[in-house]
Amino acid sequence: MTHPSIPTPLAPAERRFLSENELANRWGLSPKTLQRWRGMGTGPLFAKFSKKVSYPIEGQGGILDWEQRILYRSTSERAVDEGRRS
Repeated sequence: MTHPSIPTPLAPAERRFLSENELANRWGLSPKTLQRWRGMGTGPLFAKFSKKVSYPIEGQGGILDWEQRILYRSTSERAVDEGRRS
């Protein structure tokens, strides 16, 4: 009798998405804050897999990209000029 192999979970370095709780922990936020941002359309891009919400780590609009875009040099100057991004 042959048993189907059970897929092993991906190592953190191989994962492409963070769960809502993982992202909230990374940023020191409440998951409710991320939920509110999704409702208002102000947070990072997200994907829905059925009812599960996940956030892409890489790529345009992913977590790493979003973290770079919200950096500031001072209280009045963003570190990345939005007008010059392609």
